[in-house]
Amino acid sequence: MALLRQASRLLVLTVAYGAALFGAAGTWRWPAAWAFITVTVALTTAYVLVVARSHPDLAQERVAPPPDAKRWDRPLVVVLGIIGPLVTAVTAGLDERFEWSGEVSTPVQAASLLAIAASGGFTSWAVSANRFFSAVVRIQRDRGHRVVQSGPYTIVRHPGYAASLLHMIATPLALDAVWAFLPVSVLAVTLIVRTRLEDEALQKGLEGYAAYAGRVRYRLIPAVW
Repeated sequence: MALLRQASRLLVLTVAYGAALFGAAGTWRWPAAWAFITVTVALTTAYVLVVARSHPDLAQERVAPPPDAKRWDRPLVVVLGIIGPLVTAVTAGLDERFEWSGEVSTPVQAASLLAIAASGGFTSWAVSANRFFSAVVRIQRDRGHRVVQSGPYTIVRHPGYAASLLHMIATPLALDAVWAFLPVSVLAVTLIVRTRLEDEALQKGLEGYAAYAGRVRYRLIPAVW
């Protein structure tokens, strides 16, 4: 049931995103947007299947986590998960309607779609390795929370956020809407802030995480940060 609720929620968000895109553009004849939505649906489906196969209990955690999430995280979740993506979609749609930015070449659009697909694959890899991949920042003592050190967590400490950052950067180019970089830049900063706050919370509250952080030095980007 929880898995079905999560899939339904993701479907609603995808439909809302599509409605914002095409509604702001004022047309359904937008090939770049259709390609983007197709990739998004494929990645969402893959994500749900990974959760169902690897960690069925994770669906319940992500749909209805206990009310012990960090207070500072709640507004960040709303911005990153709902408001930010919708504002980005509307901005991209308006860019398409009024032709604010120059045309992005087809090879760049294609490469950006591949980057988005890669980000989805990286996220699914992180989810398969981490049964504590919650939607909110909290120490999951009720679920036996422990440090995950396998899969992509041997590369960076927050691979899910790293994948999200790549997805954000590639989205305006994939949609042929350079003006969408304006809301995306705000989203990227918000994501970086959340990454830092979550990392600090884990180092203070999760046994063994500080030692893990000493071994895997970078949060998002290897050799950078």
